[in-house]
Amino acid sequence: MKSVFFQKQKTTLLMILIGIILISILMAIPTGYEDALIYQGSERAIGLVTEVDNSAVITSGMIQSGEQSCKMEIQTGTFKGEEITGVNFLSGSLEQDKIFKEGDRAFVRISVNGDEVSSCVMSDHFRLDKEVLLFLVFVVILIAVAGKKGVLALFAFVITILSIWKILVPSYLRGYSPVWIGLAVTVCITLIVIFFVYGFERRTVTASLGALLGVMTTCVLGILFTDLFRIHGAVMPDSESLLYSGFPNLDLTAIFMSSIFIGASGAMIDLAVDITSAVYEVVEKKPEISWKEASASGMHVARAAMGTMTTTLLLAYSGGYITSLMVYMAQGTPIDHILNYKYVAAEILDTVVGSLGLVTVAPFTALAAGLILTGKRRKQEEKKA
Repeated sequence: MKSVFFQKQKTTLLMILIGIILISILMAIPTGYEDALIYQGSERAIGLVTEVDNSAVITSGMIQSGEQSCKMEIQTGTFKGEEITGVNFLSGSLEQDKIFKEGDRAFVRISVNGDEVSSCVMSDHFRLDKEVLLFLVFVVILIAVAGKKGVLALFAFVITILSIWKILVPSYLRGYSPVWIGLAVTVCITLIVIFFVYGFERRTVTASLGALLGVMTTCVLGILFTDLFRIHGAVMPDSESLLYSGFPNLDLTAIFMSSIFIGASGAMIDLAVDITSAVYEVVEKKPEISWKEASASGMHVARAAMGTMTTTLLLAYSGGYITSLMVYMAQGTPIDHILNYKYVAAEILDTVVGSLGLVTVAPFTALAAGLILTGKRRKQEEKKA
């Protein structure tokens, strides 16, 4: 028993070491877009608003335009302790504009000319401290509930974030094939996440095979139906802004295609792990079970899980577009017109294709689990025979 315990501890430490190495490598990789032109010759800082001047703000109902002037005490950087007047430009957009009041902390960009401040633009309310606090709460609760599994899940979480920011996004901006890069990154993330769940086990192979089949299926169906639906990648938020920001050659439609299987991959990993864990428990409790019976047990679990997973995808995708649906309903738009709109069709494509991918994950994972997880016992019986 002690040897098994120490072996598990050794494996956990090795997985943590691998996690630290992967995170260190990803953090060291430059994106190539660190020195944006708009930030050259300027300094980012935090300012505490001490006085507000709204005389140049033009109010028309709920819309405000013009500019807001604020005196601030700079709290970080070269100009710490100095009082600087910053400008908050208002465009008349409720989505983008922000209004400051005394006592607010603002994230500002200070443009300098030599040692003198030439201008100070207030970017937004400072939220990074609250974001860090929220993340720490997440970390504490995750580790408190899941223990060492929570630590490993945290490594997988951070590696996923860094993979998207350091590899996926820069590769897309450089014009590499969005589908192939998206597939490569998704495959790597899938393998890493499942590895941190199971470690060096047959379950890792089993769940990975099931999840990756779903990813591949979703990729093929996404490409096919994006073309059939005649969906342009410009349906994605801020996509047109990319074209006008010096990246006119980006294939937005291919990026949209890749977003379909990337967005659904998390649910596929979840389902594959659920089925694998269920079959593993059955095999552990009943070692004499045949691979057919084990696979059948996996399918029973899969049928129950698929019902909730498809709903999860539906809620995840539709939640961000609830206001659009409200607009259509408020205008009395017929349901057949709503379903035919490009933005709604894109969400339908995301949801249904992702759900189809989940459907393929279930039987393949169940079959792989039955064959792989009962394989050790079969080999022992073959040796005896």
